Amino acid sequence: MNHLNQALQELRDAHLLRRRSTCEAIDATHVLYKGQSCLLLAGNSYLGLTHHPAVQNAAAAAALQYGTGSGGSRLTTGSHSLYEALEAQLAAFKHSEDALVFSSGYAANVGVLSALGCKEDVFFSDALNHASLIDGCRLSKAATVIYRHNDMAHLEELLAQTPCAGQRYLVSDGVFSMDGDIAPLPELVALGKQYQAEIILDDAHATGVLGPGGAGTAAHFGLEGSVAVQLGTLSKALASEGGFVCGSKTLISYLLSKARSFIFSTAMAPATVAAATAALQQLQLQPELVTNLQSHAKLLRQELQQNGLDVLPGETPIIPILTYEAAATMDLAEACLEAGLLVSGIRPPTVPHGESRLRLTVCAAHKPEELRQAAQKIAAAAKRIIKQE
Repeated sequence: MNHLNQALQELRDAHLLRRRSTCEAIDATHVLYKGQSCLLLAGNSYLGLTHHPAVQNAAAAAALQYGTGSGGSRLTTGSHSLYEALEAQLAAFKHSEDALVFSSGYAANVGVLSALGCKEDVFFSDALNHASLIDGCRLSKAATVIYRHNDMAHLEELLAQTPCAGQRYLVSDGVFSMDGDIAPLPELVALGKQYQAEIILDDAHATGVLGPGGAGTAAHFGLEGSVAVQLGTLSKALASEGGFVCGSKTLISYLLSKARSFIFSTAMAPATVAAATAALQQLQLQPELVTNLQSHAKLLRQELQQNGLDVLPGETPIIPILTYEAAATMDLAEACLEAGLLVSGIRPPTVPHGESRLRLTVCAAHKPEELRQAAQKIAAAAKRIIKQE
């Protein structure tokens, strides 16, 4: 294993070595880290529902009634009415005919893309798509063509130049996980119609975040009927675990027999399914959660900019502060931790070299004054650490 030791040392030298970080949740917006209470600005529970009593009680009741595990795959012994109820609610929420739940968002993306992509098909994939979409394209039998991030002129050029004897698919995140920007869905839809391409949209960071009632990117643009495949996760705004796909009954029927990450995975635990269902219900009962989230995202972004930080523009709760170099990024993340803020330092290969950053996320449960104070603390730490141009 000497070669692994050498590889690890190279990662250390480049400030790219990753380590597990253990913390304990206090509530939706605070964690206990090494005995210190920290404001959480690194989580993806966008609506703060992980600690909502209705969600917690639903999970506890399901565990007591159905046990702690599903005991099998959905196609053998692991399925029951809880799953069917969640899938029906997801389909209605996404204005689709049907839905299918997977054990994770990653499994959903890999399973759907690898099942859909046949030998003569072509995936046209955004350069900044999530790793799970990239891996799904790679695992399929289809060809994959990469277009520059959100560059519709480049995509159109590639569509015109790339021969395809089968089906074309346009594959994109709805909200991009590292930059926090939104896919130009109206332009994607127009190109899809022009070139007979179906759209596959991953709404992991858009569900509960964008659109009326948090219904996602398609709802945000009023294009619910124009997206053939809507993917998402239950582990972010919906405060649980798992992934899902929404689409036509034909699509879901096909995936039941072809999506390997669905067929060969143990089903989610009943408590997990019940928690997601309860969280979705709370989202629909409290649409103000989405409004609060959007308001908090706008507030923190403005406060950071006013304090002189290099913040990427956007309107989602993903707020990147560019720090450029990996070493400075991790030093700043550590300084924030000392100030009582848990933030994410993002380095290559997650982002390109020279584009390291702090990735902040806000939550509907944050308090505005907490966010203002956090911006001041981050700015003070950045002035000490990051070399000013």
